[in-house]
Amino acid sequence: MAIFKRRHLRKVLAQEKTQTRRTHKYTWKLGKTYCIRDRWFSKPQGHIVITRKFRQRLGDISSEDVRKEGYSTLEEFKQAWEEIYGPESWNPDQIVICYEFRLADSRNNEESIGV
Repeated sequence: MAIFKRRHLRKVLAQEKTQTRRTHKYTWKLGKTYCIRDRWFSKPQGHIVITRKFRQRLGDISSEDVRKEGYSTLEEFKQAWEEIYGPESWNPDQIVICYEFRLADSRNNEESIGV
């Protein structure tokens, strides 16, 4: 399962967000399909397939990556990061896991996993 803030979930479903950075130790597997939701026990809103996975310094995010994250500018992305992880959480040297994904065809969700 993949949890997104409600505004990010809307961007994923509109295919405006195709990349996410995470700090958690649990990692999603390349090629797997995951249900997406905005809370742990809410109904799944759709499914994504992980198409790329890599580690990166947070400060190395490119303009293209910012757009894939669903933002127009690095400053907008930084503000969103701090809203999620707290004020003063932006550390350019922090290593994060980056995932690229695509919205899965809702007719092919049989292979999805709920982890």
